[in-house]
Amino acid sequence: MKSLLKTVAAAALVAATPFMAAADGHQGGERYILVSHAPDSDSWWNTIRNALSLAGEQMGVEVEYRNPPTGDIADMARIIEQAAASGPDGIITTLADPDVLGDSISAAVDAGIDVIIMNSGTPEQAREVGALMYVGQPEYDAGYAAGLRAAGDGVTSFLCVNHVISNPVVAERCSGFADGLGVELGDSMIDAGQDPAEIQNRVIAYLNANPETDGILTLGPTSADPTILALEEMGLAGDIYFGTFDLGENIVAGIRDGVIQWGIDQQPFLQAYLPVVVLTNYHRYGVLPGNNINSGPGFITADGLELVEALAGEFR
Repeated sequence: MKSLLKTVAAAALVAATPFMAAADGHQGGERYILVSHAPDSDSWWNTIRNALSLAGEQMGVEVEYRNPPTGDIADMARIIEQAAASGPDGIITTLADPDVLGDSISAAVDAGIDVIIMNSGTPEQAREVGALMYVGQPEYDAGYAAGLRAAGDGVTSFLCVNHVISNPVVAERCSGFADGLGVELGDSMIDAGQDPAEIQNRVIAYLNANPETDGILTLGPTSADPTILALEEMGLAGDIYFGTFDLGENIVAGIRDGVIQWGIDQQPFLQAYLPVVVLTNYHRYGVLPGNNINSGPGFITADGLELVEALAGEFR
């Protein structure tokens, strides 16, 4: 925890420079809006909210978080348009579905609003809509790395529990995992939906219908938490290879207890925090990183869980 305090203190020291510069006549009080595709029910995004708020405080800027309550992508496109119409200095947004969101984001750029794509999308897609850069995890690469790891641990077949089937970028995690494992994705990826009870039932139904399955991949707490319950109900908790994307309280406990072998941390803190820092310094000093920023992947295992457990659901 001492190292965390040192990190926060260092971040505050770095942030002090823009504060002093603003006092010396540079622009201050910028306003940035982060628009995500997440429904209100997805607790994983609490880290995004917390990091956004912290960045706003440290950089001395106004920040807002907006999202479609049900996760509807068409609704998200309208929210981006409304955010642009309010005249912010910058918009930070996910690119969950380029076909649905691309025009709204490009229109914001054409209106003179600087945009950074975070979390969902790719650097190539960010360039196509005119964004300054992309901050996030290359999803296919992360899935591929996870597949290679699982293959090395002896996994030969798997179930991918996809709770955001409407987001094609997230599905690349499943595709990459299959390729890393050296198998066809086929019917291994299921549309789990968002309802916890339904996810649990669908996992149980799949494993009953495919008893040879020796590995499971979930894509975040929304699908991981009900999958843990499904395995407990079937008596398979700790007996079937289980990896997941992202972290959360139950995922961390599952890793600690040996139910989950690893969690892939895309470090959502950085996905919300860094765009605010980048935009603020870009608007105040005209400086911009020359490359996109990969926030992950990083594998979290039972080793070194202490800090992760302390911050799970808050900053990790």
